[in-house]
Amino acid sequence: MKTITKFPSASQSNFYAEVRQRVNQGFINRDENINANGFMWLKTGIFLSMFIILYFTILLSGLTSIYLIFLTLSLGVTCAFIGFNICHDAIHGSFSANKKLNKALGMIFHLLGASPYVWNITHNVVHHTYTNIPGHDEDIEIAPGLIRICKEDELKPHQRFQQWYAFPLYGLASISWVLRKDYKKFFQRKIGARENVHPKMEYFNLFFYKFLYYFLFIVLPILVMDLAWWQVLIGFVLLHIAQGVTMGLVFQLAHVVEGTSFPIPNEAGNMEEVWAEHQMHTTANFATDSPVAAFFLGGLNRQIEHHLFPKICHVHYGWISGIVKTTATEFGVPYHENATFSSALVSHYRMLKKMGSPLV
Repeated sequence: MKTITKFPSASQSNFYAEVRQRVNQGFINRDENINANGFMWLKTGIFLSMFIILYFTILLSGLTSIYLIFLTLSLGVTCAFIGFNICHDAIHGSFSANKKLNKALGMIFHLLGASPYVWNITHNVVHHTYTNIPGHDEDIEIAPGLIRICKEDELKPHQRFQQWYAFPLYGLASISWVLRKDYKKFFQRKIGARENVHPKMEYFNLFFYKFLYYFLFIVLPILVMDLAWWQVLIGFVLLHIAQGVTMGLVFQLAHVVEGTSFPIPNEAGNMEEVWAEHQMHTTANFATDSPVAAFFLGGLNRQIEHHLFPKICHVHYGWISGIVKTTATEFGVPYHENATFSSALVSHYRMLKKMGSPLV
């Protein structure tokens, strides 16, 4: 039985109180609000336009061979960027102060093949509360039995090669999400220690929007395009390989790198650290000086700031990160970061290699 994990009272964290006060004062000084600004809306327009153009070009242009493959892979990557930049913020409620607008933008998640309702439970509620806690945070359960990322998991002989086969597996993450993960998470009794109880309407939503997605990305292409059904299915798989690799690498580099921890509660279900400091121990940033990463990754490369302030739109994380890092240093709290995407990737590789070793 999974017990409900508890953190010490937030009143014990001088660090979190101070960093919140400084960030709030920063918004006052800059005369800004915490939600989307003009640049965020520009990004939203760019990514949605790319999605529409790529989708209808693939569907109606009559292109074949290498051009179609390139467009399909580009659409998969674009879908990941829409998830990072638009849906992620909207489902967190940080895109806008208007709840209806957040819900509407969050519905775009269905066009990526994923359920915003299930994501809200697994990510917003469970992952953000119980980050990197084995048995609770199911976001870190990457191909259970195949990939080992914490020493509490049983080590299996084949995992000594996991630093090599993990990366191709990430390519299957998106298609698994579309065809399996949402159903599994929706119908399992618990997610972590949280009981799964759903409004009746969500049963309809799950199946209706899944079938709508299957129609738009499998059935309609078979009906409209001058391709055999098996060629359309190959394209569907290629799209999700591109989407899965993009998502998998970005998510793993934020939590499964050297320095981040996977703490476990005591027998009573209590954690040693308050929630905010727990986030600092279990989360890492990467490529924070890269304008390219800032534009395309929706703030997920500044995961520390996102975990501390999930209700703030990611376009503000750039200046917020300076406050968080300075405050963490003052309070002796860790601030994990890798300077570049490639250094984070190498750190993730070494982490996988270490966790696949019988010496750990």
